[in-house]
Amino acid sequence: MAGNMAEAVAPARRATEDDLLAAPRDGRKYELVDGQIVVSPAGARHEVVGLRLAARLLAFVDAHDLGYVLGSSAGFRLPGGNVRSPDVSFVAKGRFEGGRAPEGFAEVPPDLAVEVLSPGDRARAVLDKVGEYLQAGVRLVWVIDPRAARAAVYRSLTDVRELGTADAFDDVLPGFRCDLAEILK
Repeated sequence: MAGNMAEAVAPARRATEDDLLAAPRDGRKYELVDGQIVVSPAGARHEVVGLRLAARLLAFVDAHDLGYVLGSSAGFRLPGGNVRSPDVSFVAKGRFEGGRAPEGFAEVPPDLAVEVLSPGDRARAVLDKVGEYLQAGVRLVWVIDPRAARAAVYRSLTDVRELGTADAFDDVLPGFRCDLAEILK
């Protein structure tokens, strides 16, 4: 009789924020997505592009006391339970509780989320992430593709502006401008 019975399969354990916090510090980006820890390999080119943009944003934001620029280690709790970590993000002054960036994951979505594509990124997964950011209240999402030397600026999934190397990011903070070619050097 035992040979005719189906084997019981234990459901996979859902990962938690504690599991995410325990992820190794190995140069890869980890996120909590639908109860699983998801890893994204970044690579040197990816980091160079992200840091060039972050440096320009940070200089502008600090000079005008506009808020916070965060790197890829900052996690944002999104309404669906996922914790996402954009490669670069901006949160306007006054949006963090108590006027300071939190020690742990942020409870508010960023005003700007930037994703720099890596060679292994799948288009569908990136578009899903963009949609999740927008649904959470992110005002603007930039997706930068260093290999193709282009970027897309999303205000919604239907309001998308494509940028080439002759174009600039200039639509997140009044007065801020950054040529795509400058960060793709």
